[in-house]
Amino acid sequence: MTSGNDASGKLTRRALIAGAGGVALTAPVLAQKLIREGVIDLGLPGGPSERPLTPSFPGKGEMIVQRIRPPLLETPMSVFNEGTITPNDRMFVRWNWDMPTSVKAAAHRVAVGGAVKAPVSLTLDDIASAGEHIEVTAINQCAGNGRGLSDPRVTGTQWGNGAMGCARWSGVRLKDVLAKAGVDAGATRVRFAGLDVPLTDGAPQFIKSIPMDIAMRDDVLVAWGMNGEPLPLLHGYPLRIVVPGWFSTYWVKMLSTIEVLTSEDDSYYVAKSYRVPAAPITPEDKDFDTVAITAMPPRAFITSHADGAVVARGKPLTLRGIAMGGDAALARVDLVGEDGLLLPCKLGPDEGLFAYREWTVTIPNVAADLPNIGVRAATITGAVQPDKLNWNPSGYARNVIERITLRAS
Repeated sequence: MTSGNDASGKLTRRALIAGAGGVALTAPVLAQKLIREGVIDLGLPGGPSERPLTPSFPGKGEMIVQRIRPPLLETPMSVFNEGTITPNDRMFVRWNWDMPTSVKAAAHRVAVGGAVKAPVSLTLDDIASAGEHIEVTAINQCAGNGRGLSDPRVTGTQWGNGAMGCARWSGVRLKDVLAKAGVDAGATRVRFAGLDVPLTDGAPQFIKSIPMDIAMRDDVLVAWGMNGEPLPLLHGYPLRIVVPGWFSTYWVKMLSTIEVLTSEDDSYYVAKSYRVPAAPITPEDKDFDTVAITAMPPRAFITSHADGAVVARGKPLTLRGIAMGGDAALARVDLVGEDGLLLPCKLGPDEGLFAYREWTVTIPNVAADLPNIGVRAATITGAVQPDKLNWNPSGYARNVIERITLRAS
């Protein structure tokens, strides 16, 4: 794999600009092809179990295609059984609005303005020279991951649990880029916009913001690299924001604007959308306060066996999978059954605070069926996956224990 770095680890301008090469995305043509093949259902999908895989999307391996334009591609769960790092060609894709099908890197600029001492327009070279080049291993997860499993069902993209992935992201710290313009006293938030544009007149632009204390963290990046390669076009080439531990709605792609604010953000996708009830509700509740989705909660998944798989009766059974702490380190992962704890799991190597960790557990003897088993993650801060779904009308921030049934034979 070509890293795009020189011997000192610095990004080479040639490699970054070359990242826009490869197959161009011709979304309307591709959409018609997949519709003819019966791959795409133009209506709301019937649920995760009814979505076929296709290898037909440019730059991707076999994926679950939820939508062509803007692209919504889901990673099959089998990919997560292959390791903790998700390959670029199997990473899920989520765009809110239409994305450009090509980007001229040499002409690309990032405008940094708002409450700054001197607004600037930065080239890719300017960004690359803003500070130390660093790499952070972090999970990128859609806020709606698992929405298609909600009960009662909710509207929106019917994701299974494959709207997530973990990669090694490389770039410079956002705070070093902000230093190019100088942040004014009293700054409260930093807002981002990309090159994607609404499909309908009057629709809100997709812009997001994060609090200043988050923006100034050492691990929040303006990233150009993904698993040692320039960002693929589908994942935000040439630059994207990376906010480890937070949902990917804040990881703005094809970054074009950085704006420093001195007040709360009243833009649509912060003030009105990507919000959850401030307190637990029922599906019958209509009026309730909401809070913005921010940090991810802990989650864990069995990846070695699918629901309904047959296992050998009277023999040991080893299960494995992945777990995440969200915005905190994992403390433990436990195998649980219908009546509570079955066995503690052994955690694999720690690849970083915001990365997946593998886990394994061996059941000494499978005497009967294993109904509704799952794995429960807990963090060092005391956050634990709940046994019951914390339902909300958008299906956001799902982290209920995911369960399967194994049949002994």
